[in-house]
Amino acid sequence: MVVLENIDIRDILPHRYPMLLVDRIVEMGPDFIVGIKNVTANEPFFMGHFPDFPVMPGVLIVEAMAQCGGILVLKDLPDRHNKLVLFASIEEAKFRKPVLPGDILRMDLKVLKRKATVVKMQGTATVDGQVVAEGIVMCKVADKPTRQSAPQG
Repeated sequence: MVVLENIDIRDILPHRYPMLLVDRIVEMGPDFIVGIKNVTANEPFFMGHFPDFPVMPGVLIVEAMAQCGGILVLKDLPDRHNKLVLFASIEEAKFRKPVLPGDILRMDLKVLKRKATVVKMQGTATVDGQVVAEGIVMCKVADKPTRQSAPQG
């Protein structure tokens, strides 16, 4: 069962290709979310990350989990289009098995603690029922900067 399609996810998250790493949400409740990422051979990171043995970078698996958490945090905010969910911390990240082209990455996150604008979540990523990565991500809801207040580089 699909709860949110890709078009719905793009309405919630500001991420776009190639950094949108969640294809659909298949389960969601007040304090948990389950997202799916179809890992294809034409992912842009495979060209440079072990090109002879393409492996999805662990940091992108954690990013995919965090994006699922961001959807959970933002989905019910009335002014979500004026908000961002930013990483505050990553704890206890462990990478168990490589994620390869053709894999279907399932990300399960549950809220451990909510406090005002900060949410701490336990995430587990699996492929075919086997844990490939896990960790605790903490994120903070922040106001989206306006063009006048955005950092200049």
